Amino acid sequence: ILTILGNSAVLATAVKRSSLLKPPELLTVNLAVADVGMALSMYPLAIASAWNHAWLGGDASCVYYALMGFLFGVCSMMTLCAMAVIRLLVTSSSKSHSNKITKNTVCILIAFIWLYSLLWAILPLVGWGYYGPEPFGISCTIAWSKFHNSSNGFSFILTMFLLCTVLPALTIVACYLGIAWKVHKAYQEIQNIDRIPNAAKLEKKLTLMAMLISVAFLSSWTPYAAASFWSIFNSSDSLQPVVTLLPCLFAKSSTAYNPFIYYVFSKTFRCEVRKLQCCCGWRVHYFSSDTSAEHPVSMWSG
Repeated sequence: ILTILGNSAVLATAVKRSSLLKPPELLTVNLAVADVGMALSMYPLAIASAWNHAWLGGDASCVYYALMGFLFGVCSMMTLCAMAVIRLLVTSSSKSHSNKITKNTVCILIAFIWLYSLLWAILPLVGWGYYGPEPFGISCTIAWSKFHNSSNGFSFILTMFLLCTVLPALTIVACYLGIAWKVHKAYQEIQNIDRIPNAAKLEKKLTLMAMLISVAFLSSWTPYAAASFWSIFNSSDSLQPVVTLLPCLFAKSSTAYNPFIYYVFSKTFRCEVRKLQCCCGWRVHYFSSDTSAEHPVSMWSG
């Protein structure tokens, strides 16, 4: 519920402000689409299976669930990686160079992210890797436990772990370390000025927001990645069901965090959410904004 309501508010804000969206904000929209897609395509089946105390639908629904999870998971990870790289480019470049990041460029990047994610998601369907049930039996994912008995599966998981997890995570960390150093040097240059320019304050706020989004995602998925990697080299029976269940639930909660981060750091998002009043289910009423005298700051740039 939090995932759908929060990210739907993000998408509603983006639709209302479509003509005003900056190119990097399209990645924020793409992240919300991936989060909503994961919630709608996976969570109802997982909830029903949890109430049933067993997986519903057989092998076909298990493969579908795992494929959707892999698709949207990789898409979210690569979107965060792209956000970090673009934030670094915007922070490190002059305004003229920053303007080269156009909407067309970002749209092509988003299309590449989805194609890349889809490629990895369908590879187990064509024979490289496997999909299967989680050890606790009410969810499905990549069949980690099969990989220590199969060179085919083992090569898939190592390649996937490197290209879809380790390298993107290292890129994210490296980009934000570079941004932090750049912002630190900028603050040192103006430390003798009594008043810090608004542009510097905004840059720091946007960088912190982007970092928190990435930290929330990586923190949510790290326990699950650790438990999954353990099952590659050890029998799944070596871990209690609750030990595998809790990291899975924690990982899925990553789809609910971002709207709260936007609400805290984005003046635009706060203003738009306040104009949305949900009554009688999904009815949405917009208050008139003609009396507003200020121009809210966008999520990514002034």
